[in-house]
Amino acid sequence: MKQFAVIGLGRFGSSIARTLYSLGYDVLGIDSDEDKIQAMTNSVTHAVTADATDESALKALGIRNFDVVVVSIGQDIQSSILVTLMIKELGVNYVVAKAQNELHGKVLYKIGADRVVFPERDMGIRVAHNLVSSNILDYIELAPDFSIVEVAAVPSWYGKSLKELNLRVKYGVNVMAIKNGGEVNISPGAEDVVKEGDVLLVVGSNENLKKIEKLS
Repeated sequence: MKQFAVIGLGRFGSSIARTLYSLGYDVLGIDSDEDKIQAMTNSVTHAVTADATDESALKALGIRNFDVVVVSIGQDIQSSILVTLMIKELGVNYVVAKAQNELHGKVLYKIGADRVVFPERDMGIRVAHNLVSSNILDYIELAPDFSIVEVAAVPSWYGKSLKELNLRVKYGVNVMAIKNGGEVNISPGAEDVVKEGDVLLVVGSNENLKKIEKLS
């Protein structure tokens, strides 16, 4: 199972950390603000007060052992760049970094960030679900316990009709639409067949959607 570390527990970082933890993953939360750490104690596996710009502190936390590290430092662009550079040099395989603007994003990519996200465009919850499930393309929270996801069709669905797949009974979710390239079927019927490359727009409770996320 993947292990995640989230550096910077502001609104965006804490949203990602909580969601990953709720999905059953080990999550280390790091922030220099003791109050933020206290607030997250029960929402992650471990919450640690540390200065992420201190390389020795990152080494002591074993940051290189994490599969994914999310750098979600607030307004301090210099610290964001420094921390991203350090954790890549320490050998972290996949680094997601939050950018304040396009220029900041370009710099983060230049120094090795594997993915750059912009809080104005990418909700923490959406990013978290995308990180842990390769078949989830987009995630829209409609209510605290109810969402819509765009899910890439998995091989076991190819060539089967919606009636045969019976996703409503098996997983408790409903297919709202099927996309393939530029074509969108906004009212798919029971006899419509799922093909390789299809993207299904699925709605359901978060609990039931978790079952879809685990498919491959």
